[in-house]
Amino acid sequence: QVQPVESGGGSVQAGGSLRLSCLIPGYTRDRNCAGWFRQAPGKEREWVVAMDLTSGGFIYYADTVKGRFSISQDSTKNMTYLQMNSLQPEDTAIYYCTADYRGCGRAPDEYAYWGQGTQVTVSS
Repeated sequence: QVQPVESGGGSVQAGGSLRLSCLIPGYTRDRNCAGWFRQAPGKEREWVVAMDLTSGGFIYYADTVKGRFSISQDSTKNMTYLQMNSLQPEDTAIYYCTADYRGCGRAPDEYAYWGQGTQVTVSS
């Protein structure tokens, strides 16, 4: 069973940084893609980043976070990380770690496995 587990959320002032961690257990063949979504109050779930876990290793960022957020992985620990720099109040949301056995999409329904989410709050 692939059940992502996030950690590392919290509160920070604008301009600060946070690093989110995600443990994605399960067989490698069930985890071809790992990514992060976020959902702010009253808004739809928004794609943030996706990383191809296969040999291609491609990474795709949403324009809203490009240059500020960075995803990485430690395959020996089944971990992915989301480094978030230059955080702004509009980054405030619940952040969800996701994984899928297919390719990397940008819509929530393209991901089979979801974590419970971790809150990130950025104050001005």
